[in-house]
Amino acid sequence: MQAEDLNKVLYINLTKKDITVRARPELFSAYLGGAGVGIKLLEEECPPGTDPLGPENPIIFAVGPISGMYPSASKTVAMFKSPLTGNLGESHCGGRSAISIKLAGYGAIVIKGASDIPLYLAIHGDDVHFRDASSIWGMEAYTVGRILREAEPGSGLRSIIRIGRAGEELVRYACVVCETYRHFGRLGLGAVMGSKKLKALVVSADKSAEIPKEKLKTYRAIYDELQKVVVETDAMEKYHDLGTAGKIYDLNKIGGMAYKNLTSAQAPDAVARELSGENMALKYLSRRVSCAHCPVGCIHLASVREMYEPGYYFKTSTLPYDNETIYALGFMLGIAKATDYMRMIDLVDRAGMDALSTGVTLAWATEAYEKRLISEEQTGGLNLAWGDVETYLTAIKRIVTMPNEFYRDLAQGVEHASRVYGGQEFALAFGGNEMPEYHTGIACYINNLAGARHSHLDSAGYDLDQKLLGKEFTLEQVVEQLLKEEEWRQILSSLVVCFFARKVYTPEVIPKALDAIGIEGWTAEKLEALGREIHRAKMNFKFREGFELDTIRIPKRIFEVPTPHGLLKEDELRKALALYKQKLQAGS
Repeated sequence: MQAEDLNKVLYINLTKKDITVRARPELFSAYLGGAGVGIKLLEEECPPGTDPLGPENPIIFAVGPISGMYPSASKTVAMFKSPLTGNLGESHCGGRSAISIKLAGYGAIVIKGASDIPLYLAIHGDDVHFRDASSIWGMEAYTVGRILREAEPGSGLRSIIRIGRAGEELVRYACVVCETYRHFGRLGLGAVMGSKKLKALVVSADKSAEIPKEKLKTYRAIYDELQKVVVETDAMEKYHDLGTAGKIYDLNKIGGMAYKNLTSAQAPDAVARELSGENMALKYLSRRVSCAHCPVGCIHLASVREMYEPGYYFKTSTLPYDNETIYALGFMLGIAKATDYMRMIDLVDRAGMDALSTGVTLAWATEAYEKRLISEEQTGGLNLAWGDVETYLTAIKRIVTMPNEFYRDLAQGVEHASRVYGGQEFALAFGGNEMPEYHTGIACYINNLAGARHSHLDSAGYDLDQKLLGKEFTLEQVVEQLLKEEEWRQILSSLVVCFFARKVYTPEVIPKALDAIGIEGWTAEKLEALGREIHRAKMNFKFREGFELDTIRIPKRIFEVPTPHGLLKEDELRKALALYKQKLQAGS
């Protein structure tokens, strides 16, 4: 595969069943790939005011210049208009997606329009096919993967990106499953695919990446240097050993973990031990797997054996677990057994739902039911109660099938449901996106409210909160640090590097790594400037679509429960948001 292949964009029109391939060297040379190219394509392809579930809403998959070239550069960035928030939708996913797209010969894929029948796309390098998906419409995500592996054997690397029932039914926080254990989670990409009648994409690749001959020696040296940092230092060690679940017990111990819809920031010690990464590894860990071209193995898989019928009839399920899903489907719902949490994540994954939004939505509904804002008639006879796994499993199924108005409202997320039934003071959504794991201090909430994706990964505010424990700091210092971090992460997500490898791919290393594969002229200063530009482009898209920092709703609950820094104050958080906006405007 020549360097010019990396500049190609595959444009797919589902309405016309038409494809076009265009070389866009000016785009990739200026914005690298991933998030940078993705936001520019979104600006081009998504008209202002577009209906997120309408045919004009594009789906953009973009990969990076170092995908498949260096360790842990294994992510694909998806860009779209979110049906959950009404503004920027951005989701990242690993697995084999990035390398498959790249070695199929594309730097990005743009999908527009909507099919009149269910279909899936088979992208085998230069051959792109529109396949009838009527026979697999209605199937769970895992089953679809098995069927398409046989139907589309392809050659070389292959990735299967698909939705479950939740996406088909337009649950606003439906996710997209990639391979079996990776997801484009958050913000409703699954619903956008469902609105287009697009069940899946199968991408196979048999090309290979080429390094300029004069750069081979340097490339090998840089590769070995990066590989050594990844596997022989502590930079990524924790992600291999216990995985992200390793932080859960300590986070609960300092009072930074939301429990039962944040009625407390600390679960009972016995619950925290049961749901901890240590307990999960000791009792249930069966194996670790990695995304393509990553040696870390951060994906931790549990095996659970259950009797499904009397007479010793058992089934064994293998499923992924991590800190975020344990938080949302465990702590937030008062679940006290690891096996109950695993039953829930298994169902959520099969339906193709974002686990965080699902858990937070059910947590709000449980408290609203307790406070009699919701009746048993509306729940269809379900008595929502903390820790009641059987009731929660039934509720999840009903969110997908939407048998009445109440479940249709839950399928639109916490922000919408709380406007309908009340209880906004404990409706834990930020800019329309349900709360991530952390209740660590003011930085995590500035991040959740002001971040381009409203994701804890935007600027790692939770991490900054913990670093600042016991230290004096000003609001301006916190805002500056968060903004600087989010701007730099635009470079990582344009390359596209896994954020877990952020200590590996430093401003000093990245220019050398790019130069060694023939992408010359980048310096740390140029990268930092590009990071600011990409971040401003994302925020401008959000503002264009109606997002307002001045009037954003802040749930009162977060001010009522102490963080490790003590109680938050709304006036300080509002002041921090004003500072954030001021710095955005000054730097645009």
